[in-house]
Amino acid sequence: MYSSPPPQSPSLSAQPPAGAQPATSSRLGSIDALRGLVIVFMLVDHVRETFFLHHQVPDPMVVADTPPALFVSRLLAHLCAPVFVFLTGLSAFLYASKHGDGRGAAASFLWRRGLFLVVLELTVINFAWTFQFPPTKVFLQVIWAIGLSMLALAALVWVPRTLLIVLGVALVAGHNLLDGVHFPLGHALHIPWAILHDRGWIDVSDALRLRTSYPVLPWIGVIAVGYAAGPWFLPAADVAQRQRRLLAWGWGLLVGFVVLRALNVYGDRPWVAGETAITTLMGFFNVTKYPPSLLFIALTLGIGLLLLRAFERRDGTSALGWLAAFGAAPMFFYVLHLYVLKLLYLAAHAVWGANQGALFGFEAVWMVWLCALVLAVVLYPAVRAFAAFKARRRDIAWLKYL
Repeated sequence: MYSSPPPQSPSLSAQPPAGAQPATSSRLGSIDALRGLVIVFMLVDHVRETFFLHHQVPDPMVVADTPPALFVSRLLAHLCAPVFVFLTGLSAFLYASKHGDGRGAAASFLWRRGLFLVVLELTVINFAWTFQFPPTKVFLQVIWAIGLSMLALAALVWVPRTLLIVLGVALVAGHNLLDGVHFPLGHALHIPWAILHDRGWIDVSDALRLRTSYPVLPWIGVIAVGYAAGPWFLPAADVAQRQRRLLAWGWGLLVGFVVLRALNVYGDRPWVAGETAITTLMGFFNVTKYPPSLLFIALTLGIGLLLLRAFERRDGTSALGWLAAFGAAPMFFYVLHLYVLKLLYLAAHAVWGANQGALFGFEAVWMVWLCALVLAVVLYPAVRAFAAFKARRRDIAWLKYL
């Protein structure tokens, strides 16, 4: 673990202090390692969506129809989006802390990067999933949600940090009160509400439909909370104090999850006891992702904060260095692995044909994990080389978008 600077209290303002120096690479290494870990979990989930699609996994999962191995695989993947979005807010603060104009730099970066991600989702990423042009369906997924959340945060960075925290927590904790609000097709509020909270379809024309897979309202809360946590990671921040905060908030979220889930009164769909201890446990942790419920975010962010603390304490180890390489070039890996998976599926279907109805697929969940492990090893050199190139060529402005 690196040595800490002289202890100082982080700023209570939402604005990064003018002239603040960037965090050390070792400190950012823990952030990259956490991002890299959830990228590996994401890879497993996308291999599942490519080669195990014959076993559909709804949201929330149907416990009686979901084998435990598949349930655990999907549950681990639940960590991805909340950690990505939280770290996006945190990274935006740290980026702005390098610039003298603080909030102005953050707003400018967030606006440009958010718009870039929205366009990327609509074009390059959607084509990677469908290989259809022109598309008849466009799935607005996690990159879209991150992009819109960044656009929202570009406006929210101007409010005081205390208000930003209140707004973030209110969106995360209170949006389940809106679960019963729906607007039918043709209603003036159907499209904005489908984007914000109610997962559904938007008919653009007779030939094109949009699927709002990731309603963004709670994600705006998560990115706001991530940005508000930025002062914890400034060079002047007390390392021990930061780790105490990560420990307290991580366990606080997990304890809150257990208590609220046990009460079964708010925060997600009610759970019921199963026929066995395993199915009962699965039911307890069977949380809703679309949109992410309060309990979904409490569970995943609680684990994420504890992992971030653990990675900081273990910074410099070879395993974390391997993960940090993935976390240093997340968008490059995201686009790369989607196209690799699509080409692998087309090749497998051409060679072996359909063996799961109309699909080609693996026979067991362990094959999904093995495939993901092999792909992580095979793609690692390319990702590491790109991350090194990006770090070396900071004069190339567009590289920071990847």
